Amino acid sequence: MLKREIAELPLHSGKAPFWLFQRMKKLSREIILLFAVENKIDELLKKLSDPFWFQALGCVLGFDWHSSGLTTTTGAALKEGLGELSHEIGLYIVGGKGKAGLNTPEEIKRLAEKEGFDPQKWILVSRTVARVDNNAIQDGYQLYHHLLIFTKEGNWCVIQQGMNENNNFARRYHWLGEEVKSFIEEPHKGIITQKFENYVINLVAKESKPAQEVITQLMNEKPDKVLKLWNEVSLKLPSYHPITPKEIRPENLKTILLKTYEAPPKDFQEVLLKEGVGSKTLRALTLISELVYNTPASIKDPARFSFAHGGKDGHPYPVDRENYDKTIELLEKAIKNAKLGRREEIETLKKLSFYFKV
Repeated sequence: MLKREIAELPLHSGKAPFWLFQRMKKLSREIILLFAVENKIDELLKKLSDPFWFQALGCVLGFDWHSSGLTTTTGAALKEGLGELSHEIGLYIVGGKGKAGLNTPEEIKRLAEKEGFDPQKWILVSRTVARVDNNAIQDGYQLYHHLLIFTKEGNWCVIQQGMNENNNFARRYHWLGEEVKSFIEEPHKGIITQKFENYVINLVAKESKPAQEVITQLMNEKPDKVLKLWNEVSLKLPSYHPITPKEIRPENLKTILLKTYEAPPKDFQEVLLKEGVGSKTLRALTLISELVYNTPASIKDPARFSFAHGGKDGHPYPVDRENYDKTIELLEKAIKNAKLGRREEIETLKKLSFYFKV
């Protein structure tokens, strides 16, 4: 039985100081190496896809447990800590916050040229998960962080985060590749949030399948027919839909529909990947689907876990720099000895909760 707990905590400003982030990178590197030494890189992906384990990892690295910055800073520490180890252990981390996330396809191409793999699979994964969390799930949170972690064997996980500009709350989306049977039907490992929203258009819910089919069909129809349907439904929108006809401009909708009519999508996943098809287009077609064809999309919030994200402020206590450095030194020594066949320290480390049981 799933248990949901909510803790309302304030949002604070600030960022990780330089001295702390440098240590976070070093400790991240050693934690990644622990999994590599144990031949458990796939297990690391599973754990990173667990919202609670990822949160605990951020705490182990010395960041505040209730911080929205924990996501972006922990992600950056993992990426920079991994560094040139990528080639050695066959683990890759691309993306990040803001422009780094937007430039993920180009980063994948550069990495693929260097490492010798086909970039197209990973570009498609990156684009699809971003479109799902930004457009197919309309919960009021706009993505600003996108991190794709994958292996040379083809396994992957994704950690994304969005911000609600109206209340400054954050929401994090976790994916695990091996559990994704379909990108457009219940694809998430977990969605962690500060608060559950009363109304969310969730087009990747299982019960939204009929709506997906209608939306795909509408994009195969002549644009004038679809615009006529929109003009009809926009005059009688139900009160529970937080949308007004002014939000959707028919001329913009027609331009997009002309493009999709010329190259019709074969399924809803292709709909999401069509250039120009954003949240407003999907909202308009969703309303047509509901009011004309009686195939409503789910309006239930898909978030599975909840607690608040605040900001970096040094709580619950200042980082003990001396002990932090001793931890890094301990892990470095244990890993070096394990590579030489002396595994006593590694066996002791297995008992740590952050490594196996968080």
